[in-house]
Amino acid sequence: MPRLSDSMEEGTILTWLKQVGDEVAVGDELVEIETDKANMAYEADVAGTLTEILAQEGETLPIGSPIATIGESNGQPADSGEGPSAEPAGPVSDTAPAPTGAGPASSPPTAEAEEQDSEVQAPEAEHQPQADGERVKASPLARRLARDKGLDLQDLHGSGPGGRIVKHDVEEAEVPSSAAPTPSIQPEGVGAAPSTGGTAKGDVQTQDLNKLQQTIARRMAESKATAPHFYLTIEIDMGKAVEARAGFKAAAKEGEVVPSFNDMVVKACAIALREFPKANGGYRDGRFELYSRINVGVAVAAEEALVVPTVFDADRKGLRQIAADTRAVAAKVRDGSVTPPELSGGTFTVSNLGMFGIDEFDAVINMGQAAILAVGAIREVPAVRDGEVVPAQLMKATLSCDHRILYGAEGAEFLARVRQLLEEPVSLAL
Repeated sequence: MPRLSDSMEEGTILTWLKQVGDEVAVGDELVEIETDKANMAYEADVAGTLTEILAQEGETLPIGSPIATIGESNGQPADSGEGPSAEPAGPVSDTAPAPTGAGPASSPPTAEAEEQDSEVQAPEAEHQPQADGERVKASPLARRLARDKGLDLQDLHGSGPGGRIVKHDVEEAEVPSSAAPTPSIQPEGVGAAPSTGGTAKGDVQTQDLNKLQQTIARRMAESKATAPHFYLTIEIDMGKAVEARAGFKAAAKEGEVVPSFNDMVVKACAIALREFPKANGGYRDGRFELYSRINVGVAVAAEEALVVPTVFDADRKGLRQIAADTRAVAAKVRDGSVTPPELSGGTFTVSNLGMFGIDEFDAVINMGQAAILAVGAIREVPAVRDGEVVPAQLMKATLSCDHRILYGAEGAEFLARVRQLLEEPVSLAL
């Protein structure tokens, strides 16, 4: 069982993408594994013939446990560059992503909410082998729905990125009269049958957590239990930011990415983090850790989970580059091609629920970071300016701070600087 994330202790075999007797080349996708972060395809690091599968689909094993054996290929020893002629697949490098739990997450906006936040819902990608050796690209949810409806994915047309079959494609497909839906056998046990016997609450259903959900639950509980949270809320006049974004849209060429308000918040935070190093640090084992790079994580709601892709060196990038990076990694999360390094290394997190009309909320700090910024909706409200009541575009933002490293005055100064940058967005270079 390979290590596919830094916090991974065990993995669950979801789908074998090769079968016993198949030839395997270095880099071939061998098996899909559910980790504490996401479902990931493990690529073979040796070449040869898959001679034995030791871990069956649905089986959960600790890191380092043998899951398969790759042996001789066409009478020749398996070529991995070194080592014996037959060896179990895994484990891989310990390089892996940082924790994904980061409080409430952004979720996919409607077209009307695009200007408030650009994040997208991100189902994980999944491959299913075809008889001819090619693979049908489909999301895990689409695969489960197809199985329940008795549909063959090879008969469906995918409307997702790269022809990937998504939930909508399965829902729109007609069920063959001869097809009998089969029950889902997903390893995480989602949708368990109601327990016998009623209670005052009615029939009770239980649902097991998958690896990612277990990690989120554990990390969030640890964060609240060990990090003394305190919260600072500020009101930001986004009037000039609204005008600036309208200008970006008007000046954008066809196909050119337009920064969202969330991209502006990420950039403002990055500049402020450079000026307030402790906000870009963390408390660990009785010491302050101050990070030289400013990597802002953007909390995104994935399918029944939470993912925090990272915008690396955000302080050195212009708004358009931040917007492009954010959309690129969101697309990778959507099609399942996101890599562990792209989920790692965050030093600060931004979580935005404004697209849901949430005015303000308190987010839970991501373990290992000093703070997280929770961003609310932009509201047009009456405000007093120079003794007159005028319309204003106001937004509330709440900074959750770990009092062990970031104290009240420091957190307030950092948040005030973020407000200053957003109220004068000319300082946010494109």
